[in-house]
Amino acid sequence: MTDLKKRSLLQVAALSAVAATALVACGKKEEPAPAPAPTAAAPAPAAAKPEPLKIAFAYIGPVGDGGWTFAHDNGRKAVEKEFGDKVATSFVENVPESADAERVIRDMASQGNKLIFGTTFGYMESMVKVAADHKDVKFEHATGYKTADNLRTYDSRTYEGAYMAGVIAGKMTKSNVVGVVGSVPIPEVVRNINSFTLGAQSVNPKVKTKVVWVGKWFDPPNETAAATSLINGGADVLMQNTDSSAVLQTAEKMGKRAFGWDSDMTHYGPKAHLGSAIINWGPYYIKATRDALEGTWKGNEQAWWGVKEGAIDMVSIAEDVPEETKKKIEEVKAGLKDGSFAIWKGPIKDNAGKEVLAKDQVADDKFLGGINFYVQGVEGKVPGGEKK
Repeated sequence: MTDLKKRSLLQVAALSAVAATALVACGKKEEPAPAPAPTAAAPAPAAAKPEPLKIAFAYIGPVGDGGWTFAHDNGRKAVEKEFGDKVATSFVENVPESADAERVIRDMASQGNKLIFGTTFGYMESMVKVAADHKDVKFEHATGYKTADNLRTYDSRTYEGAYMAGVIAGKMTKSNVVGVVGSVPIPEVVRNINSFTLGAQSVNPKVKTKVVWVGKWFDPPNETAAATSLINGGADVLMQNTDSSAVLQTAEKMGKRAFGWDSDMTHYGPKAHLGSAIINWGPYYIKATRDALEGTWKGNEQAWWGVKEGAIDMVSIAEDVPEETKKKIEEVKAGLKDGSFAIWKGPIKDNAGKEVLAKDQVADDKFLGGINFYVQGVEGKVPGGEKK
């Protein structure tokens, strides 16, 4: 290569270097390649849905008894309707008041149920034992009196329904003899018999009450036999404190009148039916469930609900019951709701003539919970027994 050609190439290179330096000085540089677009963030995982509160019910009778257990099961259904998928309920029916009750209730606790309802007095000792072994479970016992940190009791003022039935019976009887088929002779049942009589006497002082005991809560054959015996003994209006519709059905067959008990039993004996003294367990069961869901549930408490709380009512009163009697029933309901009326207000005497409540004295719950006598107008004596 000639010296001239080498010199030309060196000059071109030098000029290129000067040009590059000038570009840098002017702040101009080659643009970098664009950065890749950011990848979209993955969506956050959805919050896990809380497990439903598992609730179990132990029933003394079949759900189809049309009375006591049927009413409790309606209360269970009310809980399902109110809380939907927040709860999961189950039940075991025909659980005897024996060692079997402890086995069933203990099994309910072991299956993850966190709220357990026992629906008869005879489950009390079993529930006390199981509650002591399952502190993380809440127990609710119907009609009992023993409590613990994780055990409380609830009851309904069935005597209010019995009194209203008595008002109707006193007006509708032609023989002035009314009858009651009793289950187990405990204060709860004796109180209902007396309240029925007091209601009847409030409109008809001539009324006398006969009682036949069957010794069980649910025994349709013996309930039928007892009702037949009462009718043959002169009673033309019957009430029962048993769990089936047998008494009403017997009255229907024998041309007499009777009441539904615990549930509306109209269809079991439409001609005989005068009205049904019902229990609505729904309000309490809903409250207890809400307490458990919201963390406000407390043990060592006792609830006794009646007309005031919407737990007791007289429904489906027969068309031939006089309007004045229906009006009196509404007055009784209103008085029980606002506290202006008391069923157990003196003077009241037992059927041996002893004064048990002085004039204007109103019975408190302790008095009502220990009644073991018949009021005037009820025939016979109270046999021994234990509370439901």
